[in-house]
Amino acid sequence: TKALNFSTLKYNSVAAQMSRGKLEKGVAFALSAVASTLSKMSMDICLYMNQNFAFISFPDELTTGSSIMPHKKNPDVFELIRAKCNKLQALPYEFTLITNNLPSGYHRDLQLLKEGLIPAFSTLKSCLEMLSYSLKNIKVNTAILEDEKYNNLFSVETVNKLVQSGVPFRDAYKMVGKEVAKGQFKPDKTVCHTHIGSIGNLCLQAIVEKKNKA
Repeated sequence: TKALNFSTLKYNSVAAQMSRGKLEKGVAFALSAVASTLSKMSMDICLYMNQNFAFISFPDELTTGSSIMPHKKNPDVFELIRAKCNKLQALPYEFTLITNNLPSGYHRDLQLLKEGLIPAFSTLKSCLEMLSYSLKNIKVNTAILEDEKYNNLFSVETVNKLVQSGVPFRDAYKMVGKEVAKGQFKPDKTVCHTHIGSIGNLCLQAIVEKKNKA
């Protein structure tokens, strides 16, 4: 115990054996938590880069072409990251099924834990590296709100401006609602919000500084 610099000794061999699988499962849950975030991010990327949204785009090196549609950019990289990370999220439950009905002591079944755990580190590392590289090359469509189909996003802001000018809220609500229903709503898209986290005050620099301190 002293030579290995352990702080304490397991006096009972059965107690020592019972810890097998628990550490691996704990690590698997930690890997799964990170994988869950990467999977959700990849899903958002796949959704928001498609032509129905077009919020973001990536260079050709991070997309693949269609076999028939020359205009199409397939998010294969992000789909693969999503699938790999979803697979990693199954790891804790795989370990549970391997270990949950074993009697006390060592069993060869536990060898299978290493087959799942060790490759998981390199898989997650590669997913992190690819997403990190991708986000450095992301292009955001900053003019997306100029598209007329997003006009109704500004309906609440228009109601707020009417209320600030003295119009009762219910009247302003009905007024704007009728304009929207008739297709006559013409919003003022000037961003006036300045409260923390709003579209006019995203606090991006503060977020970067907080991240760098972590």
